[in-house]
Amino acid sequence: MDNVTRRDFLNLLKGTGAVLGAGAVAAPVVAYFYPPKLEEMPSEPVLVCAEAELPLGESRTVKFGRYPAIVVHLDSGLKAYSAVCTHFACLVKWNLETAQLECPCHDGYFSAEDGAVLAGPPPAPLTMLETEVVGGQIYVKVGGES
Repeated sequence: MDNVTRRDFLNLLKGTGAVLGAGAVAAPVVAYFYPPKLEEMPSEPVLVCAEAELPLGESRTVKFGRYPAIVVHLDSGLKAYSAVCTHFACLVKWNLETAQLECPCHDGYFSAEDGAVLAGPPPAPLTMLETEVVGGQIYVKVGGES
């Protein structure tokens, strides 16, 4: 290291910056082209909470395999989706004031009724999950219409 010139050191820093920058760009691109798959979700129903603990207009986010799920209690019933935004895999949040599921990362908005994209950059709707109430407990599972 005695013969390292200032130019060599700066070139090393430049190369390191280029590698880190490429990684920072590659990670969200990979997340965009490889969204979460149903196979990575649990095959058994997952307990959300007691029915009484999820009042009308409220939501719960629960651990659901590798990715969380979000359950919203609407006038039309319980709706459940993968909580992972289809844009860059940020987690969506329920907004009671707008009655929408929102991705805070890049202003993506989804319908709470069917998970459809309402606005923003997400390329696809949220993955719909199924809810069921057994013995006063709400469960979420992989399925179709809830």
